[in-house]
Amino acid sequence: MTKSSLAVKPNVQQHYFAGSYEAGDVNFLLKQVDLPFVGVTEKEQLIQSGAHYSSMLSHEKLPSERYMQLFWEALDNNEERFSKDIATLAVALAERMADQIVLVSLARAGTPVGVLLHRALKSMGRDSHHYSVSIIRDKGIDQVALDYILAQGHRAEDIVFIDGWTGKGAIATELAKTIAEYNHSRKVQINPAMVVVADLAGVAGLAATSDDYLIPSAILNGIVSGLVSRTVLNDKIVAAGEFHACYFYDEYKEQDLSRYFVDRLSPIVEKYVAEAIQLSAVQPFVWNEATRQALKAKSDAFVERSMTVYEVADRNRVKPGVGESTRALLRRVPDCLILRERGTADVAHLETLAQQNNVEVIVDSQLPYAAAVIIATLGDD
Repeated sequence: MTKSSLAVKPNVQQHYFAGSYEAGDVNFLLKQVDLPFVGVTEKEQLIQSGAHYSSMLSHEKLPSERYMQLFWEALDNNEERFSKDIATLAVALAERMADQIVLVSLARAGTPVGVLLHRALKSMGRDSHHYSVSIIRDKGIDQVALDYILAQGHRAEDIVFIDGWTGKGAIATELAKTIAEYNHSRKVQINPAMVVVADLAGVAGLAATSDDYLIPSAILNGIVSGLVSRTVLNDKIVAAGEFHACYFYDEYKEQDLSRYFVDRLSPIVEKYVAEAIQLSAVQPFVWNEATRQALKAKSDAFVERSMTVYEVADRNRVKPGVGESTRALLRRVPDCLILRERGTADVAHLETLAQQNNVEVIVDSQLPYAAAVIIATLGDD
């Protein structure tokens, strides 16, 4: 099946926005906007009063000197492991996909992963294309962006969705639901299975690992993701036929590490790709249905237990794993940070964030992940 007939013509001309990445690394299918920012506490109160998190944005602060030191330490400690995992995924995708490979990263966490995969695939001689699009819990994936991708002549069957990790599986569930609707409306067959580095929830179609380890890019926000904000969707700034919106942090261009990050890791990824091709030394993390279900059961049990222990009525306030904990501490109002063990390299940045924001740290040796965060209840739950 080739290009679909579009149900809604995208209200965009030929689009190219690479953020702060090199031209050719990625095309962000996002509408750049200026909008009034809200404070983190105000945002949390609005969310818990019924506003959707995607309708507003808090301005990101630059990391402290101590926090940046932890980023550099994490990069030094985990760049080999992370690069090897990227190589694992690249080799697996090259084997699975027949012709073009159209990487569609889920903004933002998927974007650095997508750039590295895109570069790795091109180094293998594959015809790779890379877009980054918005997906929002309870709102779905940006269908205008998908329409645009198909309008470029790409086949629906060549699309692969990329993210950094899974937490509870909420985005994987959202993707499966909205892609099913999209496929039905456009009469196409896009595979909704996500490709991620670390699948904690047992919901990905392909992963390099199920370990909860510190993915270096997870430590930072926009300054490692092309200076692009979290995506925004509300009727005041996004009209019908327009991409979901974002803010571009041009004011942080001097502190931006997006290109540096992928430039530093790309040669390491390519080294592992070459080893995999020559020696078949790198194998994808393959799990059967029983293993996947076991991971999902562990995730569901943890969320249910946490809701009971910490008296939380909304499962969306339980954030399992290092990646989700990092985002929660950076963007939300946490009640507590839970660690399996204090003082390890993978959670040092979380302890620093907790200390900076006066967040209680609880040690639970039975925690099935390296870290988790419980979002605070503001007012009535």
